[in-house]
Amino acid sequence: MGKKVVVTGVPGVGKTTVINGAMERLAAEGVSYEPVNFGTFMFDVAKKENLVSNRDEMRKLGKDVQKRLQQAAASGIAAMSGDANIIVDTHSSVKTPTGFLAGLPEWVLRELMPDIVVLVETDPDQILMRRLGDESRTRDMEGSRAIAEHQEFNRAVAAAYAMYTGCTIKIVRNENFLLEQGIDDLVSVLR
Repeated sequence: MGKKVVVTGVPGVGKTTVINGAMERLAAEGVSYEPVNFGTFMFDVAKKENLVSNRDEMRKLGKDVQKRLQQAAASGIAAMSGDANIIVDTHSSVKTPTGFLAGLPEWVLRELMPDIVVLVETDPDQILMRRLGDESRTRDMEGSRAIAEHQEFNRAVAAAYAMYTGCTIKIVRNENFLLEQGIDDLVSVLR
């Protein structure tokens, strides 16, 4: 049975950058992981149903629609995992207009049953500056305090995930100018 690792973080923390760096390093060592983006699975279904035209619109969909999309993504990812090592790039929670929505609710965890959940974090001010510099996305404006609250909520949600699945939790820091250290930390978890 392959290892199932879920890597999470608030938007703009650089989780995909850390994942890509770790995947490159592991590939050089002969360790393979199948990368999966949970949001892409959800987006593909939502786009086929003409619910959204870009990923940033998904967080504004109704809670029931988001739950259905999460279930579809979980089923698809679980079906592809088998004996392969998979790394799932996702969010522990999604900030919606009506509050936080768990990114991996019970019905998703039941399908995925991750071995490890990794939280990629950094200083909220660094995340804010990264978001302001990213013109490729349409993000809601929020300050450092709101980003810090989101990261704190993600830790609480991750603890609940561990209680439900028995997985371990690892926090990986992705500080400005210290990307290689974050990649090293994630590689040590994935080996």
